[in-house]
Amino acid sequence: MKLPSIAQDVVLLLARIGVGIVFVAHGWQKFDTNGLDATAQGFQGMGIPSPTISAYFATGVELIGGAALILGVLTPIAGVLLAINMAGAFLFVHMPNGVFASDGGWELVAALGLAALTIAAVGPGRFSLDRLIIRTPARESVRV
Repeated sequence: MKLPSIAQDVVLLLARIGVGIVFVAHGWQKFDTNGLDATAQGFQGMGIPSPTISAYFATGVELIGGAALILGVLTPIAGVLLAINMAGAFLFVHMPNGVFASDGGWELVAALGLAALTIAAVGPGRFSLDRLIIRTPARESVRV
């Protein structure tokens, strides 16, 4: 069974917007609500290596990468950087706490990281700035 190309592009648009909003919200929380110094202190308390650099990296990648997903611009780069960021959160913070986010577990970071990586691999779809800027031909429909 094959979904129509337009349906795939709408789903990709909705996925990019939804995942992007979550990343922007978390990046904004680190930047504005907590502040970068407080985020770095929190990272230090969690044993994250180079906590100040890590705080700036995570905040920047979540804010800029999340916005890039929403707009569909530089999508492969944004998706990979966001996935790397979530891999760090998984390895350094959430993995020992089990699966469930309510217990500090890794389910949210895994879902977000894998969603970002999937979008990077599949592409942003027709409704994206990447498509307008690069002027790529319509991609083949994915067989389901």
